[in-house]
Amino acid sequence: MAEVLLFHHAQGLTSGVLAFAESLRAAGHTVHVPDLYEGRVFDDLADGAAYAQEKGFGSFVERGRAVAEDLPAELVYAGFSLGVLPAQALAQTRPGARGALLFHSCVPVTEFGDAWPQGVPVQVHGMDGDEFFMEEGDVDAARDLVGSVPDAELFLYPGKQHLFADSGLPSYEEEAAELLTRRALAFLARP
Repeated sequence: MAEVLLFHHAQGLTSGVLAFAESLRAAGHTVHVPDLYEGRVFDDLADGAAYAQEKGFGSFVERGRAVAEDLPAELVYAGFSLGVLPAQALAQTRPGARGALLFHSCVPVTEFGDAWPQGVPVQVHGMDGDEFFMEEGDVDAARDLVGSVPDAELFLYPGKQHLFADSGLPSYEEEAAELLTRRALAFLARP
């Protein structure tokens, strides 16, 4: 079974993020879900993004690194949207990474180094009509990653919701979220 460090999105540590973590635990995985917002949860994505911008996106990467220091090196790093930043940074820079699950976002590999580390598998999930994923460069970063890393997969789902896998938000898309969860569980079950 895998050990996962899962980071929440810009709206905070929502009930939907916690429910996703529970679905991984129910399959036998150990899942750590730190609250990088220190209890703040935002009803609106724009408000949460404004808070993240005010604090500085780099501060969330550093908070994620600090959490990881107290955990084993052999982790799968996962993140929802904003949470992709610390997840991807750790997967690329912390020795021992077992993989990365990047939900609703992906940044260029050059953001955290020269290349994706050899032998670290990665999945990227997004909706083909999500304006943030499709129009802000995330899909391009994901395609570049898939084109250069043998163990990289990009999954595009029909729809336009950004945080479609968070069951606690109005943007939740049950069918796509269930497929994302099945794919993530298959990824975590790899030897």
